[in-house]
Amino acid sequence: MLAGWYEKNGPAAEVIEVGQMPAPQAGPGEVRVRLHASGVNPSDTKRRSGWRGQKMTYPRIIPHSDGAGVIEEVGPGVPPARFGERVWIYNAQWKRPFGTSAEYIVLPASQTVRLPENTAFHEGACMGIPAMTAHRAVFVDGPVAGKTVLVTGGAGAVGNYAIQLAHWGEATVIATVSSDAKAAVARAAGAHHIVNYKTESVAERVKALTGGQGVDHIVEVDFGANLPVTVAVLKPNGTIAPYASMAAPEPVLPYYTLMLLNANIRMVYVYELPPTGMQQACADITRWLETGKAVHAVAARFPLAQLAKAHELQESGRALGNIILDIPGSE
Repeated sequence: MLAGWYEKNGPAAEVIEVGQMPAPQAGPGEVRVRLHASGVNPSDTKRRSGWRGQKMTYPRIIPHSDGAGVIEEVGPGVPPARFGERVWIYNAQWKRPFGTSAEYIVLPASQTVRLPENTAFHEGACMGIPAMTAHRAVFVDGPVAGKTVLVTGGAGAVGNYAIQLAHWGEATVIATVSSDAKAAVARAAGAHHIVNYKTESVAERVKALTGGQGVDHIVEVDFGANLPVTVAVLKPNGTIAPYASMAAPEPVLPYYTLMLLNANIRMVYVYELPPTGMQQACADITRWLETGKAVHAVAARFPLAQLAKAHELQESGRALGNIILDIPGSE
């Protein structure tokens, strides 16, 4: 099979190789998926580069946790009816050496989720990290119907899906962005209100939009950097669901301010969701996709042979949306 891999940490152009490898075979409880698309996420490029001291955990790594394709082999213990099923994949390279930047992947059947017919493979490859992170960040404390949800970084891959899922969950959604182009993306996702944090005071605008009440729930892209806004706009007993804190990796918390709000801080790390959280995310995402209303912001698509270029674009920060690898023979 054709695959892309690396055998040491370093810059994409220096360490990534694309070539032939033996195709894997499904074992007990596993399926083999003929991949049509692979999703590139920041965690993939961070692992490859050795970000924050991450080291090689296997001699050879085929990167990427997200993908979509068709089940072409079922192992012992897997219902034969799953043969031929269109699926999307999550956590494919988590604690495993071989991910989705290849023609085939073998993994536990439980990590393959039925892909509705109205969703293309390259769209299904966005469901793992971006959509599952968004789902957890929105619904970690239960339904959001009737609540006001603030999504920071609303034009990002996770933020975009968080807006859509919160809207689907019947919340009022406020999104922050940094440009008119990003405002258009957030608006297309269904945000009811847009705040440009480069030109407006987020706290003042959010307070104005909510009649001085603030928000019930925050889906947070930069926990440490945005704490001043958080404590200004969060309602008592509200929830902060952070999934990143790049600007301040070790933030100092205003403990008593948060305590007096009785704030709930619910960290989101998609790879370690509890089983019930994963199951709920898969079920809800499937139902949401079946509505036909999902919008998938795909910034760029590359052939598998250009795996290194896809990683470089992800690292550049210029991509407005998801980056996808098209596997040979795909749509």
